[in-house]
Amino acid sequence: MFLDLPQDRKPHIHFVGIGGISMSGIAHILLKKGYKVTGSDTSLSKITERLVAEGAHVYKGHSRDHITSPDLVVYTSAVGENNPELLSAREKGINTVDRAFLLGKLMEEFKYSVAVAGAHGKTTTTSMISLILYNAGLDPTILIGGELDQVGGNVRTGSSPYFITEACEYKENFLKFHPYIAIILNIDADHLDYYKNMAHIKSAFTRFARLVPGNGWVILYKGDPRLMEIKSLLACNVITYGTGGDADLKADNLTFDDRGYPGFDLIYRNHHMGRINLKIPGEHNVLNALAACAAAIIFDIDFDVIKKTFDGFTGTHRRFEIKGNFRGATIIDDYAHHPAEIRATLKAAGKYPHNRIWCVFQPHTYTRTKFLLKDFSHSFNQADKIIVTDIYAAREKNTGDIHSTDLVNEINRKGKDAVYIPAFEDIVLYLSRNLREGDLVLTVGAGNIYRIGEMLVEGD
Repeated sequence: MFLDLPQDRKPHIHFVGIGGISMSGIAHILLKKGYKVTGSDTSLSKITERLVAEGAHVYKGHSRDHITSPDLVVYTSAVGENNPELLSAREKGINTVDRAFLLGKLMEEFKYSVAVAGAHGKTTTTSMISLILYNAGLDPTILIGGELDQVGGNVRTGSSPYFITEACEYKENFLKFHPYIAIILNIDADHLDYYKNMAHIKSAFTRFARLVPGNGWVILYKGDPRLMEIKSLLACNVITYGTGGDADLKADNLTFDDRGYPGFDLIYRNHHMGRINLKIPGEHNVLNALAACAAAIIFDIDFDVIKKTFDGFTGTHRRFEIKGNFRGATIIDDYAHHPAEIRATLKAAGKYPHNRIWCVFQPHTYTRTKFLLKDFSHSFNQADKIIVTDIYAAREKNTGDIHSTDLVNEINRKGKDAVYIPAFEDIVLYLSRNLREGDLVLTVGAGNIYRIGEMLVEGD
């Protein structure tokens, strides 16, 4: 039992913000371990309904009355210090920890914990690794930042020493983890409401990689110079991957089929392992697959298992997810909310059959939009039509110094065709009047922009 919780009875843990994708996953794991779980969130959802069905008690809204006598209260980065439940717990002398700390303590119970970090691609790569280990019969415990059909959601509880999770760098949360394998997919400018500059970001990723013990492994993308600088500072085992050069693990003879799905030969230290064909588009997913293959090689998983896993892997929800059709136009949803992710998504869309590419973008957080405004404005070059809706606030408050129209103006200065439409209903109406057969519509963002695609498909 971790965190010195009572062993003479069933420990009680309360989650403030239990409806979050990671918080709910941890709550699920603890329920399976026999803990009493309660929690609260501003709104209820399918995620909270599932927890209730598994035995949790979930409150709608936050109140001091919800803190009865838990042994531990867990909170997320989005919870303010003035949260009534957090204040009540501290007044009563109840231990409080943040989500990342609890997840790190949970990782200590597993001999082979895999933590996937990076600015982009964490959910897809974590899903790939999870399914490879599952298909290899290793019975892993899995915690993913998205919904994966093959595990029935974002979490799976196994009974083996294998644990796979995402490692978010926000507020350096991943420095509380205890990985046996640490994967860093890339480093990019993000979360600049916390990080001072790129040097600060790189320092955090360096410290994350150095958490790995001497007998553990770090997996790094060879094409990122910052990651190669980190490599020189490590005393553990390292595997590099990439699409060429002298990487340990390479994708050779890269091709794309008529749907934009890539295929490649997998080469590990000059040994040809076999050919892999992905069922998800984009060169960025080739890199994600290579990182997953590196983890599989460390665990000595047979290539046939790796190949068959990719043969059946169609991605997680909200990652280039085909939602359906509207009057001959294809509707696709993607979680991309950073300039690099938008460029990668639109590049993948360019290889997908289409007439015109429409990108309906919902910026995510005011700080990200403000700090990366210029970069965002260059991200839509492969879209023919761009619609920008209001900024999704997430954990932030509107200070009034950035607006979606600022982004629209910057995009149009680059010679593109962008419009600002705040209401989802008006976006659906605009699209219904202007779409042509064969068009491709991408709803893009980390908020609730996916609803537009659902509204279109349901209204067809």
